[in-house]
Amino acid sequence: MRSTHLTDTSSTASKAKKLMSKYGIYFALLGLFLIMAFATPSFLKPANLFNVVRQSATIGIVAVGMTFVIITGGIDLSVGSIVAAASVVATSYATNNNISFPLWVAILLGILVGAAFGAFNGFFVAKMKVAPFIVTLATLTIARGFALIYTSGSAVFNLTSEFNEIGKNATPIIIFVCVILVGVFLLNFTKFGRHIFAVGGNEQTAIVSGVNVIWTKFSAYIIAGVCAAIAAIVLSARTETGQPASADGYELDAIAAVVIGGSSLSGGVGSVIGTVVGMLIIGIVTNGLELMNVSSYMQKIVKGAIILVAVLVDRKRAA
Repeated sequence: MRSTHLTDTSSTASKAKKLMSKYGIYFALLGLFLIMAFATPSFLKPANLFNVVRQSATIGIVAVGMTFVIITGGIDLSVGSIVAAASVVATSYATNNNISFPLWVAILLGILVGAAFGAFNGFFVAKMKVAPFIVTLATLTIARGFALIYTSGSAVFNLTSEFNEIGKNATPIIIFVCVILVGVFLLNFTKFGRHIFAVGGNEQTAIVSGVNVIWTKFSAYIIAGVCAAIAAIVLSARTETGQPASADGYELDAIAAVVIGGSSLSGGVGSVIGTVVGMLIIGIVTNGLELMNVSSYMQKIVKGAIILVAVLVDRKRAA
């Protein structure tokens, strides 16, 4: 009898552990939502909730691209600088000064800048086999330097109303949702997505199975660069300016969202939906702290603690 009782207890504990592993992130989001609702009544105002999602959209777009890179077992520290580089290029072709260009030209050139830096990262990581940390750390400096040189350190102002419309009302959220849908489709319903997981799970096995590892990794970094460029366009339109110093720290928020969302830094595990939930958690924490008048310095400490906890949970899950 005692043995049966112990077996039942062990089975229940195992089921509970699996349940928390699978849905824990959603419970955390709900719990955090309720805590903030009780801590500050203004949190539940529709305008504030809308603002949380809209503010989360920009970094969320970056985080979707980061998900692809992290699932392959890589990391991209350069996304914040890529946002700045793409921002100044796109906005320079969307001003009311001098020659007027169609909106699609500004958007296309911004995305091409993001793709180019992503390809740069992908080439050295996938083809030259340099550690992702080193490559993207170098690109972080290169892309930021490019943005500063391109504008001589000045911001790009006087943007066209057509460009600025991209950042108004619910448009950033709509763009975010579109990026999410494309990300989910690529990861979950395509051969390329299966290859992303295979490379991150076991690279040698992926090679034996016929997966083009170099191309898969290369493509993941391009996706991250393109997502950073899309975020740059949204951010620039919202602020109505192209800032070479913008998006500082975006890479940390994006990595935090991906890891909090259940992706493993070891690779092979992750989901776009999990990343979105992770981004919403960060957005709610940031918004709640602001409503409670917590200083921006303390907010950085809280975010750092969240990242540390997420990494520790990831290591425990992988053990």
